[in-house]
Amino acid sequence: MALIVHKYGGTSMGSTERIRNVAKRVAKWARAGHQMVVVPSAMSGETNRLLGLASELAPGHADTSYYRELDMLAATGEQASSALLAIALQSEGVQSVSYAGWQVPVRTNNSYTKARIESIDDQRVRADLDAGRVVIVTGFQGIDPEGNITTLGRGGSDTSAVAVAAALKAAEVLIYTDVDGVYTTDPRVVPAAKRLGTVSFEEMLEMASLGSKVLQIRSVEFAGKYKVPMRVLSSFTPWDIDLEEEAKSGTLITFEEDEKMEKAVVSGIAFNRGEAKISVLGVPDTPGIAAGILGPVADANIEVDVIIQNISKDGKTDFSFTVSQGDYQRALELLSEKVAPSLGASEVVGNPNIAKVSIVGIGMRSHVGVASTMFRALSKEGVNIQMISTSEIKTSVVIDEKYLELAVRSLHTAFGLDKSE
Repeated sequence: MALIVHKYGGTSMGSTERIRNVAKRVAKWARAGHQMVVVPSAMSGETNRLLGLASELAPGHADTSYYRELDMLAATGEQASSALLAIALQSEGVQSVSYAGWQVPVRTNNSYTKARIESIDDQRVRADLDAGRVVIVTGFQGIDPEGNITTLGRGGSDTSAVAVAAALKAAEVLIYTDVDGVYTTDPRVVPAAKRLGTVSFEEMLEMASLGSKVLQIRSVEFAGKYKVPMRVLSSFTPWDIDLEEEAKSGTLITFEEDEKMEKAVVSGIAFNRGEAKISVLGVPDTPGIAAGILGPVADANIEVDVIIQNISKDGKTDFSFTVSQGDYQRALELLSEKVAPSLGASEVVGNPNIAKVSIVGIGMRSHVGVASTMFRALSKEGVNIQMISTSEIKTSVVIDEKYLELAVRSLHTAFGLDKSE
């Protein structure tokens, strides 16, 4: 049989009863002859609780030593859930052992709270698998070159699971979550949204980067780089569901495009509420001005998304870009206090109340008029477009946040995603 990696989210691990159900599900796979590695998240709400305690003790604190301790603290959530799952499996009569990331070890760089995996030593895990044990590896964390515990950022357990699967050359990684797959858009916004049986890796990468919360973007990037097959499915189906049925449920992230996938011009509508726009006005329109603005932003470890530079007028131009709302105030202060004066900009303005809406589909490569259909649908609903960004298989627009749900619903209908197959 195959080596399989299971990943369970915080909701799936949210109580002892749910942990027991996870154990029963994993035991079912192990008894069928599969070698099993499980990567669990912390119990639902636990990471927020821990970080909230830190914030109470040191409000506004933000130096390197503080972030080191945050990682030390946050990593305990996954450690607890991993140990509890091992205990639950043992009570099911299944040999199991849990490891913290540093015990494997999962080696990362030293960028606290946003660390990136550099390598995974698979010897210890393989020895346990060969001995017939289920191995549980904490998600979300690793160890840096100096021996400090690091965390990978929110949603990092997905990345941990895919990285472990890549290191072990697993047959597949199953991402168990509180939804039963990837949908054409969020069903809470569009009740008519439909589950996709398959989605291409490229589409999933775009959807994750554009705001789909089903998978963390870095996990999809990892899967693409190492060609790790992924499936998203629900942990709330009965644990004793037929194994073959379960193995084919949910949404498969595939690396092969077929004719059926090409027929769908647009596969899904992604959106992100958590963005903000910053504009640096009246900067000299000279070579290097973009680097002069975005360089200090990057040095502050702030990620930039959509970028627009306006037409030059009288040797001056305006430069706009979006960042996450969590980085908005820090980026605004950096640009206003340090960057703008040095560049001779007239003003720095911001808008924290924007949203990004995107259409995604590999069929866009071979169809014309897709963007115009999008713009007509939004115009019909009176939605003004502030910024536009495109790639081969997606078109994104930045709009006022208050129009987000209206925009998503109108686009879902305009591209025929409401229709039954």
